[in-house]
Amino acid sequence: MADAKGDEVLTEAQIPLGRWPILSYGVGHMLNDITSACWFTYLLLFLQEIGLAPRDAAIVMLSGQVADGLMTILAGEMIDRFGHFKLWHTGGSILVGISFSSVFGGCLLCTILGTDSYLVRTVGYSFFAAVFNIGWAATQVSHMSMVNYMTLNSTSRVALASCRNAFTMVANLGLYGIALAVFGLVSAKACSDIVLQYRWIAYVSIFVGCCFLVVFHAGTKEPTLQSKSDCKKSARISWGYWFKKTLYYQVALLYMLARLITNVSQSLIAFYVTRDLRMNEYSKAIIPAIIFCCSFFVSIVLQEIRWNSRRLKSLLTIGAILWVISGAAVFVLPSQMHNLMYPLAMVIGAANALVMVTTIGLESSLVGDDLNGSAFVYGSLSFLDKMSCGIALFVLESYEESISCGETRGLNTVSRYGTGLIPSCFAVIALLVTSTLKLQDTTPRAAASAASLEAPLLV
Repeated sequence: MADAKGDEVLTEAQIPLGRWPILSYGVGHMLNDITSACWFTYLLLFLQEIGLAPRDAAIVMLSGQVADGLMTILAGEMIDRFGHFKLWHTGGSILVGISFSSVFGGCLLCTILGTDSYLVRTVGYSFFAAVFNIGWAATQVSHMSMVNYMTLNSTSRVALASCRNAFTMVANLGLYGIALAVFGLVSAKACSDIVLQYRWIAYVSIFVGCCFLVVFHAGTKEPTLQSKSDCKKSARISWGYWFKKTLYYQVALLYMLARLITNVSQSLIAFYVTRDLRMNEYSKAIIPAIIFCCSFFVSIVLQEIRWNSRRLKSLLTIGAILWVISGAAVFVLPSQMHNLMYPLAMVIGAANALVMVTTIGLESSLVGDDLNGSAFVYGSLSFLDKMSCGIALFVLESYEESISCGETRGLNTVSRYGTGLIPSCFAVIALLVTSTLKLQDTTPRAAASAASLEAPLLV
């Protein structure tokens, strides 16, 4: 009787999900995505414009990345053990909303202690940066690892991940739309105006993200799918299982490089367009918006492709090559020819989409049917992503020259390296690693993974 009930649950879990569950799941990461876009694009710029030295601004960023990385591992382990995906998601979202408004809304610790000393500001921003990233990691890991527990249908799994990716693009475009409107309505003539600008951006972003959270919780049920139907998968998978797989290291390195390419360039592009290319203030919203527009359009095109291992490697290679070319062009682009940044932004957007979609596809392919270890995989790979990005930005900003509020500067080699040359170098490494990938579509285990790659990327 128990076996019959188990078979019935298994059969039901293999039925494709409807549009509403996929859509409601896809919007569940919007708060994370819209705040993350603001975080990586404007945090360093905001902190330096209100008076923090570049190195101290990088310390704030690094404290958040370290906290994020550690929490990612912890959240992955705890979710694998105890589940409760939506509880983790809710708790993380609350921390994100409170701490994000505390960073961009001004120095809350300074207000509490009644002082505006430089040390208190640095410590205060670093503390809330850590809290923000702890909440962000809890939400991210719980949301990503839900996919393999919501359904056993390979097409639905890809549809869930693809819908999430689509709304990531929407969140980024929404953030830059909000920023463009705020920069146009609130002029920055003093440091107090700069704080006001980013406060409005933060509050509106949180409000929009919370609206989508309501949709997520209304339409997404707590996953009840378990691995008990298969004796092989009933026991929790140990870390050592993954460490023995060559593909784990290859996917981990490729995912880390993809995140380094996108996050490092995104974090420094506002500096690059306003200070290196001497473009107007609107450019720090328009150029990132163009990048994400192109990423979104390329992702839509990718949904028409039937995925297999060969195409996965080919498109990852094309994305990396596009980044090598565009990054080199960004590095040598003179300020007198700053209008060329618009077509370059389009190429960067396409390259970002190709690199990120394919590496996320590799993650899903790596996990396959090993449900009881999915959170660890997503958590450990995100740990590498957070730590490497934090360290890379800290090293870069350590060579940055200090700049006071409202002050302009000449050619900034740090932002040129960080926006152009360094991501290109990461892309070259990604090309080398991709060439070593050996993905099989013929074995039973690989066939299950390949099937998930032959479904549309977006719904």
